[in-house]
Amino acid sequence: MNKWEIRGLSLSREISYWSKDPSTKVGALILDQNHRVVSFGYNGYPKGCCDDGMENRDIKLAKIIHAEQNAILFAKRDLTGCTMYVWPMAPCSRCAGIIIQSGITKIVTIEPSEDLYARWGKDIEIAFSMYQEREVKLIQFPKSLFFEKYTENNIESPVF
Repeated sequence: MNKWEIRGLSLSREISYWSKDPSTKVGALILDQNHRVVSFGYNGYPKGCCDDGMENRDIKLAKIIHAEQNAILFAKRDLTGCTMYVWPMAPCSRCAGIIIQSGITKIVTIEPSEDLYARWGKDIEIAFSMYQEREVKLIQFPKSLFFEKYTENNIESPVF
């Protein structure tokens, strides 16, 4: 894990906290080839839409815009050759297509947990095959490499 991967994942983690989703907070960051911030996004409802219904999974899934999509939409520029950092999970297959279309060539993220893979494994595999087909580089790190758990007071602290 190099310093830019640490920085990118750290920033995408911080951005994820801005999401109002009570169960899944996702952050995405796009950096250009010179490691400059191009855009960022978090999962949430479209601008101007009422945040009501986040507790209702069906309503939430129908209305929510993913962090990756928001980051690409807010960029408003050519993203060819850029890198996307996503916390705390890899983009879904729906986002994978949008990422590929945008010209992003590298994704840095956290490996799917067993629980996430049990629920979304098929979708994760589809996204990964799309990256492979289009030669989008996917780098995944175990969450345990990125964070050290302190069990006595249940605090997660970055390991830098």
